[in-house]
Amino acid sequence: MARVYSTFSEFWPFYLREHSRPGTRALHYIGTSLVVLLALGAIWTGEWWLLIALPLAGYFFAWIAHFAHEKNRPATFTYPLWSLAADFRMWWLWLTGRLGPELERAGVR
Repeated sequence: MARVYSTFSEFWPFYLREHSRPGTRALHYIGTSLVVLLALGAIWTGEWWLLIALPLAGYFFAWIAHFAHEKNRPATFTYPLWSLAADFRMWWLWLTGRLGPELERAGVR
């Protein structure tokens, strides 16, 4: 039976363990980067239709990573908002070079 998480702090290490393979995380970084670029592009140009592509850009790469690479079920299906927050947190920590210690604390080698 799957564990139920009641706080984001409890969920975060689980999320990292579900993204243990570097290739999985790389595909998430691509998707999250596209989401950020599309959102900024929509704001910059006023082309608000670009916002429609946000879920496709984010989930396409993430779900390929889980189903084809990590071989697990995306946490989004059970914890949609926490997974979204964790995607951006992981992306930001990776971008700023601070993800390594978080992965170690979560038991990801």
